[in-house]
Amino acid sequence: MTATFAATARHPRRTLVLGCGSVAQCTVPLLIRDLGFDPKSIHIVDFRDNRHRVADSLAKGVTYEQDRVTKDNLDAFLSARVGDGDILLDLAWNIDCPTILEWCRDHGVRYLNTSVELWDPYHDMQTTTPQDRTLYVRHQSIRKMIERWGSNSGPSAVVEHGANPGMVSHLVKRALVDITTAMLNSGLGGANTTGLQDALAAEHFNVLAQLTGTKVIHIAERDTQITNRPKEVNEFCNTWSVEGFYEEGIAPAEIGWGTHEKWMPANAHSHHDDGPRNQICLAQPGMESWVRSWVPSGQNIGMIIRHGESYTMCKHLTVKNPDGTDAYRPTVHYAYHPSDVAIDSVLELRMRNWEMQPRERILNDEIISGRDELGVLVMGHPFKSWWTGSLLSIDEARSILPGQSATTLQVAGSVVAAVQWLIDCPTEGVCVPDDLPWKKLLDATRPYIGEIHSVPADWTPLSERFDPFPGFGNDDRLLDRSDPWQFANFLTPTPR
Repeated sequence: MTATFAATARHPRRTLVLGCGSVAQCTVPLLIRDLGFDPKSIHIVDFRDNRHRVADSLAKGVTYEQDRVTKDNLDAFLSARVGDGDILLDLAWNIDCPTILEWCRDHGVRYLNTSVELWDPYHDMQTTTPQDRTLYVRHQSIRKMIERWGSNSGPSAVVEHGANPGMVSHLVKRALVDITTAMLNSGLGGANTTGLQDALAAEHFNVLAQLTGTKVIHIAERDTQITNRPKEVNEFCNTWSVEGFYEEGIAPAEIGWGTHEKWMPANAHSHHDDGPRNQICLAQPGMESWVRSWVPSGQNIGMIIRHGESYTMCKHLTVKNPDGTDAYRPTVHYAYHPSDVAIDSVLELRMRNWEMQPRERILNDEIISGRDELGVLVMGHPFKSWWTGSLLSIDEARSILPGQSATTLQVAGSVVAAVQWLIDCPTEGVCVPDDLPWKKLLDATRPYIGEIHSVPADWTPLSERFDPFPGFGNDDRLLDRSDPWQFANFLTPTPR
C-alpha cells in the first residue's frame, strides 16, 4: 500500500542525503544557499568519514552520520530518518534502485538518484551474459515494477537526473528546437515543412528528430581540467566519482541502436525481451570502446561509457508504426573524453587487468585550468552536426560555488534543478529526465552551467580521418561513405 502523501509545505521536514562524495559535497551547499533548505533539516549518511567535504555545511547545522544502507537494514534504516513528505537524495552507489524506489513510494518519500544501481554490480561478472549486465535490464526491472503496482501514482521520484544522464535530455530537446527553427528559417524543410511546424508547435520531439533527419546523438563530453598534482603510480584520478566511473567503465558498452544502422559489430548483442528492444551492447568494457566525436574545441575520441540515455532518450525519440513496430529511432550513446589524468588512470587500470588501483583521488582544489565541455551532438540533419551544451570552465565554476570543479557543479546543479521540481510537483510518480518539463528544468540548471552553446558544426566521422599508412594493408572496407552516420564510421580503430 502506498502511504498517504502529505507534502503540504514547500520544503520537506527532513532531507536525507545518501553518500558524501564529490556530488553531495557540491549539492548540499546549493540546497541551503539557493533553495533555502534549513541546514538542520538535512542529514547526510556515508560509510566513510567524509565530513571534511561538507565542513561548512556541518557548521551551519547539517548533521552527518557514518553508516550505510544495506539489503538487510534498508527498511529500519530509512524509516528512522525519513517519512511522509520528506525527500531522499540517493547520491551513493550500489543501493538497489527498484528496492529503494518502492520503499519511498510505500512511505510517501520523494526520491532522486543520478544512476540506476544494484546491490552488487560485480557479482558473477565472468558468468553473467553481457545483456544481463546492462542498464537496459535495470530500467526494465523498474518498468515491470511499476506495471506490478498497477498505477504510477504516489510521491514524485526522478531516476537518473544528474548532468548526464539528466540535463542532457533537456539539452537534446533544446537542440532539436534550434535545428528545426534553423531549417524552417533557411527554407530547408522541403516536403516536411508543415510537419516540422506542427511537431515544433506541439513539442513532439520524436517526430522532430525523425523529420529533421537526425540519425545519431552523442552525449559528447570532453574534460580538459588540469591538475598541478600529477597522477601517481597505482592511483586512479578523476574529476568525479572514481567508483562510479569504474563501475560504468568496466561494464559492457551500451548503445541505443538506430533504425538506420546497416552493420553491427561481431561482439554486439541484442535484447529479446518484452521491452523496447532499442539497444545493443558490446561484449567489451565501455572503457575499451572508442568513437570519433566532436565538441566545440574540436574533434575528439570518446569512450562509449554506458548511461541511461541510451535507453530513455532513445525510447522517447522513437516513432512507431501503426502496428507497433519502430518506424524510426536514432542511435544514442555517451562519447566521453575524460581529463588527462583520468585517461592515464584508465590505461593503468587496463594494464592491471581491470583490477582497481589501491588509491583513488577526486580532483578539486588542485585543478589549475580547463573546462568541461558537456552537451549533445545531434547528427544527420541538413546542417550535418549540431552541438548544444555547457562550456563551464574551472574559474566560472569556482565563481558560482567556491571549492568545486566544473564537472561536479554541472552534476550538482542538475540535481538541484530536479529537487526544485520535486518540491513544485510532489505527486507525479516515477519519472525519468525525458518525462520532465524540459524548459523549466533547463532554466533551473542554467545558473550552474553557464551560457548554453548551441551551434551547427560542419563535421562528420568521415571528414577528419587520417591514415598515416595508406595502401599498406589497412582495411577500411567497412566504412560507409554513402552514409556518414553509420556506426562503423565512428569506431576507432576502424573495425576490420
